[in-house]
Amino acid sequence: MIQEIVGKRIKQLRNKLNISQEELAFRSNVHRTYIASLEVGKRNISIALLERIVNALEISFSEFFEYI
Repeated sequence: MIQEIVGKRIKQLRNKLNISQEELAFRSNVHRTYIASLEVGKRNISIALLERIVNALEISFSEFFEYI
């Protein structure tokens, strides 16, 4: 359940920046298919990877969790 919530938030913020999964993957140094898996809640994200994604989305942790 939490994986789906976090994944939806990643997708929402990525779309807000108008960037592709490929661009987010490049910015956070992970494979595009991993981003896709995260966004649909199929992967359990580590705190370290979440930090890289949050930085790639150019927001803070508090902004990321603001509407979760």
